[in-house]
Amino acid sequence: MFMHCPFCQNPDTKVVDTRVGDDGYAIRRRRECPKCGKRFTTVETAQLLVIKRSGNSEPFSRDKVISGVRKACQGRPIDEDALKQLGRKVEEDLRSRGLAQVDSDEVGRAILAPLRDLDKVAYMRFASVYQNFENLNDFENAIKDLREHCDSEAKSSAESHDAQSVKSAK
Repeated sequence: MFMHCPFCQNPDTKVVDTRVGDDGYAIRRRRECPKCGKRFTTVETAQLLVIKRSGNSEPFSRDKVISGVRKACQGRPIDEDALKQLGRKVEEDLRSRGLAQVDSDEVGRAILAPLRDLDKVAYMRFASVYQNFENLNDFENAIKDLREHCDSEAKSSAESHDAQSVKSAK
């Protein structure tokens, strides 16, 4: 693939430096044109597409994830940095799958776990919309699952703490 020089339109340029971007998903390349001698920077990213229920596709947007989660967090004590970190986790999860396209349902599922860890009430709000709760039984089942998750997390944390205590005692 050729990168045209933006100054003289020469179809061949030379890469003089390559660096991974701050987010880890972009590559910055410093290029030089052998014809005119000018330098310029290009940024290359792998695009992740989201396939909507309608069948249309659009580029993944971390901002859109944060915006959707922000609605579920309304009135909750959650700061903007926590939302940004959640958006980053969701994007990392989706990109780690190595797919060029993901269904919008996969995006929703990828949001659930980090949101559950962030705030249980916001999780229930988001889950009720995302999973189309229709009646009280849906809420009761979700609350039961959430309690079981919290209990198993607490048990796992306690076991880990006990194991650390045993190691340090030796």
